[in-house]
Amino acid sequence: MSQREWVEKDYYAELGVSKTATQDEIRKAYRKLARENHPDSNPGNTAAEEKFKRISEANDVIGDPAKRKEYDEFRAQVSSGGFGGFSAPGGGGGYTTTSDFDLGDLFGGGGPAGGAGGFSDLFGGLFNQGRAGGGGTGRSRAQRPRGGQDVETALTLSFREAALGETVQIKLSSASPCLTCHGSGAKPGTSPKVCGTCHGAGVTQRNQGAFGFAEPCTDCGGTGSKIDDPCTDCGGSGVTDRTRTINVKVPAGVSDGQRIRLSGQGEAGFRGAPSGDLYVTVTVQKDAVFQRDGADLLVDLPVSYPELVQGSQVSVPTLTGRVTVKVPAGSRDGQILRVRGRGIARKSGTGDLKVTLRVATPPAGMAEAELAAYDEALRAAGFDPRSGWAGSA
Repeated sequence: MSQREWVEKDYYAELGVSKTATQDEIRKAYRKLARENHPDSNPGNTAAEEKFKRISEANDVIGDPAKRKEYDEFRAQVSSGGFGGFSAPGGGGGYTTTSDFDLGDLFGGGGPAGGAGGFSDLFGGLFNQGRAGGGGTGRSRAQRPRGGQDVETALTLSFREAALGETVQIKLSSASPCLTCHGSGAKPGTSPKVCGTCHGAGVTQRNQGAFGFAEPCTDCGGTGSKIDDPCTDCGGSGVTDRTRTINVKVPAGVSDGQRIRLSGQGEAGFRGAPSGDLYVTVTVQKDAVFQRDGADLLVDLPVSYPELVQGSQVSVPTLTGRVTVKVPAGSRDGQILRVRGRGIARKSGTGDLKVTLRVATPPAGMAEAELAAYDEALRAAGFDPRSGWAGSA
């Protein structure tokens, strides 16, 4: 993601939050929109798929406090007319560019996913703190490699897989290190050479008046190195598009809409530079038996009326087997029984199994004579189910 793209996109509007929203508000807004627009919930809906991509991109930037700070600072600078390559917001509220000049390319290709440069390095790379032979900040920053872009993908898990944790294989097609040259960009048996013009800095110095300017080296394209014999498979970039199989270790207790970050599993960087990160958004399917409340596992248990009145012992499923639950005599419909430590295991501890008693009534016509005799016996004993009920008055 280049800084030019930051100017042209309003990530706050994409997520429907204000510019002063807290990180928690941004996270909640993203999760809500992700659930509504997830491809698995909208098969064949291209509009929802595009919306999902846009909100994922927005969350990748403003959902990260460090990237959000760069994004806000950069847009504020552009809005004030601070950069010649951009003009202030137009009449339609957006930004316009006056050329195809990309500040991210000039100062390390940073952006939020590039791993180098960024707004905080902008003036350090432009002005050399002094004049010819002045401090070395421009050189050290110019040598930072241009990292790969972050990648966003989605993963659907069953309720039990998400609760217990699972290692899942996913296939991802993206820019990956070239297998022939191992990402160096040079033909096997050779290696890149340090650029003789910039001596590996990627920039050359030019004095103008009181300032020393750093400019991208024209001989090496700002990379700091030259390849005399480039790899034929990747053309010297060190990167090729291919499909990879990645093992995603899903932690136990992952929630619906939660994102998992796999460091270095995104797109490959240029000529062996660090790869971006892979962000996996998890969708958890509903389960026919279980629900959850944080780390607690919820189960509705059907019981008969005699089991409530007289008490009973009933076998109940858990995530890892079955347990026997004692229903105390005189229990009520809707009463919750708690089984300690049989919920969802998380870093903060294992939750409980909460069993809600639900009375199951027999179908009409079943045991009619017995039910009539039971009703007569209750009446003879003086039992009135509506005794004390406020609605009786």
